[in-house]
Amino acid sequence: MIEAIGLSKLYGKFAATREVTFSVPSGQVAAFLGPNGAGKSTTMKMLTGYLAPTAGSSRIAGFDVSTHRLESNARLGYLPENGPLYSDMTPLGHLRFFGEARGLSGARLRERIDNVVAQTALAEVIEKPVRKLSKGFRQRVGMAQALLHDPQVIIMDEPTSGLDPNQILDVRKLILELGKTKTILLSTHILQEVEAMASRVILINAGRIVFDGMPAEMAATAGSLEAAFYQLTGKVKCD
Repeated sequence: MIEAIGLSKLYGKFAATREVTFSVPSGQVAAFLGPNGAGKSTTMKMLTGYLAPTAGSSRIAGFDVSTHRLESNARLGYLPENGPLYSDMTPLGHLRFFGEARGLSGARLRERIDNVVAQTALAEVIEKPVRKLSKGFRQRVGMAQALLHDPQVIIMDEPTSGLDPNQILDVRKLILELGKTKTILLSTHILQEVEAMASRVILINAGRIVFDGMPAEMAATAGSLEAAFYQLTGKVKCD
């Protein structure tokens, strides 16, 4: 459902990513793990078509993102890190606007809005301007937008960034529920997120994939996920 095929992004002589290759099958929740600056967000943007690769290609549900953008986009829900929202709109207005932009209307649009508002627990702020919402509620609006057209594939870049512990727990529960019917790739640098939500780890460091497997397999390489992370990213833990 998600395929990265030799994705490289160069900025002059600097390589943000080099030949990143992996695939995520239907129904899997995969964590795209790595330290800050490792190439996670760059890879996410290339997978979703927001950034053109220097080399390589990406596919969503079998559709090449560069040559079949509309088809791949119709099957994809994307939540970028700190995703932009229209601050003067209410969550309801925001969802109506983006729903209509995706071709939804009438009863179908109302049904999908009701569904994602329930999924993301937005009912209490649905008529409140986005600029007055907390970071947690703004993140929920972004997630509701990503889910609105009922995509098969969901890609999330740091979905719990900046949230308090209660908000993080809510997002984790939502992702676990979505993972029952969707294919999900979420980027993070937080090991607890991997343990709580993912059945697969794809670890990137300095623009290259350095591990791809189950969390238990990664932990087994060094005794724990934390130790394996330090080992695979070339860092030494300070006691």
